[in-house]
Amino acid sequence: MSKEESLVGAHTSIAGSVFNSINEATSLEANCFQIFTANQRQWRAKPISAVDAKKFLQLKKDAKIKKTVSHNNYLINLGSPKKDALEISKKAFLEEIERCHSLEIDYLVFHPGSALTSTQDECLDTIADSILSFEKAVKKGKTRLLLETTAGQGTNVGYKFEHLAYIIKKVKDKIPIGVCLDTCHIFAAGYDIRDKKGFVKVFDEFAKIIGMKNLYAFHINDSKVDLGSRRDRHESLGKGKIGLECFKCLMQEKTFNNMPKILETPNEEIWRDEIQLLKNFSELKK
Repeated sequence: MSKEESLVGAHTSIAGSVFNSINEATSLEANCFQIFTANQRQWRAKPISAVDAKKFLQLKKDAKIKKTVSHNNYLINLGSPKKDALEISKKAFLEEIERCHSLEIDYLVFHPGSALTSTQDECLDTIADSILSFEKAVKKGKTRLLLETTAGQGTNVGYKFEHLAYIIKKVKDKIPIGVCLDTCHIFAAGYDIRDKKGFVKVFDEFAKIIGMKNLYAFHINDSKVDLGSRRDRHESLGKGKIGLECFKCLMQEKTFNNMPKILETPNEEIWRDEIQLLKNFSELKK
């Protein structure tokens, strides 16, 4: 594997045991992957057993996986204005961190949160305060927390680069933080990345507002819905409203080579083909 080979993978399943995700990643010829460390739609979750963790780490080494990513529970809302809901969210997030540490996961990706009955500014402050409460737990391992760009559906925050920049500024001195950019989400949020001109413009804006040093990973998805729709609907690459030019630009940008690019497209049967497509794009001359 050359040093210049871009990191490409998919969200693989932990059905049966967490280490099965590595076998799936290997079958896809992926060099990175993302998992849920537990059921993503339930509050209760078991810790990772020492036996499973050991096997996971050995298989990851054997498979020469370069980066591992975890996505947190969908129920968690670190910006909730409701005290009880916020407390259970923070507890579940702490457990996410602990599981990531046991598996030596590089990045824990999470949706920032939803304002519900509060204002966006209040929600952003609550999210930052929640993240800061994890300081001691985060320091026990090497997992970096990554805010995911959102589509802005409902009362979700994180669909503007300014939202993420605000949170990062408040927590960066105490928490290892960064951003995972979802191509479908930012397109749905109004950032036009369909062609090279738009792609360059959007990433220039990202660099100015958030800073490229804070970008660590990508979710690679086309979009079923139009630009600025504020709806989160993933589509297979080249079959949606974004098109393939965006992904060619992304794969040919050397700055992104060592950042995991994770497919979350809806047709798992063609993930291997999509991974190969992305790898082929990275080999094309600009």
